[in-house]
Amino acid sequence: MTDKKIKNLLFDFGGVLIDLDRQRCIDQFKKLGMPEIEELLNVYHQQAFFLQLEKGEISSAEFCDQIRRMLSKQVTDEQINIAWNSFLLDIPSYKLDLLMQLREKYTVYLLSNTNEIHWKWSLQNVFPYQTFNVENYFEKIYLSYEMKLVKPDPAIFTAVLEDAGIEAEETLFIDDSELNCQTAQQMGFTTYTPKAGEDWSHLFK
Repeated sequence: MTDKKIKNLLFDFGGVLIDLDRQRCIDQFKKLGMPEIEELLNVYHQQAFFLQLEKGEISSAEFCDQIRRMLSKQVTDEQINIAWNSFLLDIPSYKLDLLMQLREKYTVYLLSNTNEIHWKWSLQNVFPYQTFNVENYFEKIYLSYEMKLVKPDPAIFTAVLEDAGIEAEETLFIDDSELNCQTAQQMGFTTYTPKAGEDWSHLFK
């Protein structure tokens, strides 16, 4: 980034830091007996009770109960969690290295549309690296299910700006959803929308 006015970096999680596999997740839910899963599982914005989970409107237990109502056979919470977490792959180690380097120059934040099940899995499986853990990478973490708001609602961006005490004009927002980036741009953020699987580290060369 050659832009001297950028002091803060605001990263999305899914598709920017962690790689995703929507098809693998769909296949896992179909194996559990849920053929209508594709309509509910959008790459960028979930639908129905998947969205309610992401907004913190229902608990993880209520989510599992909703899934069971749609299935023709008995499944455990653990089976549902395994299927749901199969959406998530891994964070390439070069991105974790880069986050640590970026913290020397910028104030780094995370803003994710996510849910308790995915986040707990990620804390255990993708953030621990060398001697680091999730709190080493970010100044602060903002999660939709805790905030009861989801991108691209302008209110979630306003809440982050106010809580962090930062200015949109001094912040680069990196998100793989064009819709989320459009809202952020309208609010004064500089934005970048990486393609699926893109190594966006060139932004900081």
